[in-house]
Amino acid sequence: MDDNPVMSKYLLAGDIGGTKTLLAIFSQEGGAKAPLVEAAYPSEDHAGLAAIIEDFLGANDFQVEAASFGVAGPVIENRVEVTNLPWVIDGEELKVQFAFSQVYLLNDLQSIAQAIPTLTGEDLETLHPGIPSERGAIAVVAPGTGLGEGYLTWCGDGYLAHPSEGGHTDFAPTNELQMELLTYLLQSYEHVSYERVSSGMGLPDIYAFLKGSGRGEEPDWLTEKLATAEGPTPVIVSAALDDQNPSPLCQAALDLFVAVLGAEAGNLALKVLATGGVYLGGGIPPRILPLLKSETFRRNFLAKGRQSDLVSRMPVHVILNPKAALIGAADYGLRAL
Repeated sequence: MDDNPVMSKYLLAGDIGGTKTLLAIFSQEGGAKAPLVEAAYPSEDHAGLAAIIEDFLGANDFQVEAASFGVAGPVIENRVEVTNLPWVIDGEELKVQFAFSQVYLLNDLQSIAQAIPTLTGEDLETLHPGIPSERGAIAVVAPGTGLGEGYLTWCGDGYLAHPSEGGHTDFAPTNELQMELLTYLLQSYEHVSYERVSSGMGLPDIYAFLKGSGRGEEPDWLTEKLATAEGPTPVIVSAALDDQNPSPLCQAALDLFVAVLGAEAGNLALKVLATGGVYLGGGIPPRILPLLKSETFRRNFLAKGRQSDLVSRMPVHVILNPKAALIGAADYGLRAL
């Protein structure tokens, strides 16, 4: 009998986004929802991922075997140009630089999708219960800094997560107001995608469009807040949801945002036949739950003509766990150790 204890293998996992980078170390015994240590870094304050990894590993004494990262951008041959950062991440270069046995790069939505089978009731908020099909495909739409999309399919013994760049497909207006919005955006952008509307970067443009077209006035207090804020999106969201002193203009902007998000969630649900459900991830949905529970989201999600009955049977959930992408990256890496 071998009296030597089995040495635990440690995995470095990360969620690499345009705003922040979250790194953590996991063990095989603890699993993907139990990080041993973790830290968050402002992405824009660093020249690249390698510098953050070096700092993180230097501060934590673990013999890391491999690494797995969910990254906001298309991964091709284990290399990715980060969509909203001037970073290029090469898995093979990181493998050599840090002496890892392997480095896995996943699209960030593939990471979120990978986490979904591990999520429990406390991690989710149901917007529409539907009638889910066992082992049916699952769609994931995640508005954050950008708009990510992904999906899962059943593969015999479990779900397989797939990446997508569906958030960059052409924005398709569904009414006159949205057609005016598209015309407005085309004055600034050669290509107007769903990400240009239903994301953290899109909400300020919606607000500017409504304000500029005379559909609401900006009070002085809001002008001051927007002038001193690091970014307009949190201010617009807060002003729309303020119970005491809401801004009608911000409310209108968020209502239009939610309408487009609902329509695009329904679009992806049809494209992948998401009878297993639709999950809203990213940083924005948990912050705007009251509006997502409103009739605006549901009406636009279900407005699919002859296929409305089909879409009505698809459940819709909001992912409340802010670390879903990290959990998914860790789950993927731990399975491969």
